[in-house]
Amino acid sequence: MTNLRPTPLDLAAIGTLATALVAGLVVPPDAVQGDLQRIMYVHVPSAWLAYLAFVVTLVGSVAYLVTSRMKWDRIAASSAELGVVFTGLALATGMIWGKPVWGVWWTWDARLVLTAVMFFVYLGYLALRRSMPEPAVRARRSAVFGVLAVVQVPIVHFSVIWWRSLHQPPTVLRPDEPQIDPPLLFALLMSVAAFTVVYAALMRHRIALEAIQSELEDAPEAVAGAAVRPPRLGGADV
Repeated sequence: MTNLRPTPLDLAAIGTLATALVAGLVVPPDAVQGDLQRIMYVHVPSAWLAYLAFVVTLVGSVAYLVTSRMKWDRIAASSAELGVVFTGLALATGMIWGKPVWGVWWTWDARLVLTAVMFFVYLGYLALRRSMPEPAVRARRSAVFGVLAVVQVPIVHFSVIWWRSLHQPPTVLRPDEPQIDPPLLFALLMSVAAFTVVYAALMRHRIALEAIQSELEDAPEAVAGAAVRPPRLGGADV
């Protein structure tokens, strides 16, 4: 039976996430947007963790192409899956935030469109993996895909600088100094740290599942009827 007891990493993820959420509620509201700004403590960490997850997919993909070791393919696949989850969360919270600020759920803004494209590209990465049963072929082609797809990360991040955009420019990762009040910045960094620990905990479990799936793929297939034996003739006991 699988051990379902939480590990220290799981407990750390729960604790840091709870602390970050409390911090996001305790800090003063934004001077312009008021309490609506508090969704930033989920939206921004989700976007940052999507970046991190796809960079980890890049590292795992490159490492697989160099070493041909399947553990790197499992790391790349697991991180890509979590990156899709965090990207979807960033898109959903961005739409919820954008409705009262912009008056619409969706607008064809450069940052929004490019983030959606990144979301669907990595969904394509996961679909590619599902379409190929041969582990070695799947790992090699997915690794090439993972290397090429990561170019979207800097494009998405700097899109608000390179093109005119309704989306606000970066407030922390920007060419000059951060433009955010210290209490809000502290709460935001706590949220990013909490989401990072959650990502690490989810990665641990997702990689373990990938390893189990690899073992099942490598196991010899049972042939139908292999357990059936012909009857013994000549009066022998059956």
